[in-house]
Amino acid sequence: MIEYYFECEFSLDNYESYSEWISDIINLEGFELGELTYIFCDDAYLHKLNVEFLDHDTLTDILTFNYNLHKQINGEIYISIERVKDNSMDFKTNFDDELRRVMIHGVLHLCGYADQSTDEEREMRAKEDDAIDRFNASLS
Repeated sequence: MIEYYFECEFSLDNYESYSEWISDIINLEGFELGELTYIFCDDAYLHKLNVEFLDHDTLTDILTFNYNLHKQINGEIYISIERVKDNSMDFKTNFDDELRRVMIHGVLHLCGYADQSTDEEREMRAKEDDAIDRFNASLS
């Protein structure tokens, strides 16, 4: 089950399409969906969590809390809509694709992918791109 919560002025259209897409990616990675929660918030909300739980005094676009049970994906994914908007401008992409990138980025972390090294980052970006392409193809 995937749930969506909003701690800022933002709403996600078409929950069903997002949930189906996320579930499909989880299955493609060899996992099953347990309970996944997305919380969309602003910079201040996410910054507070970043300081409180990770002792990082920086802004970020996403925080992922992993509660996996073996091959079952369970977690909370917090996303700053302000960061996603800024990143979409910085990376010259549209907001929806950047939002999808960040949403699936958290899922990929829950599936065991890291992004600390250059090689890991390259693999993560390829997985994100593939997932976004799958979502966009499902809209056609």
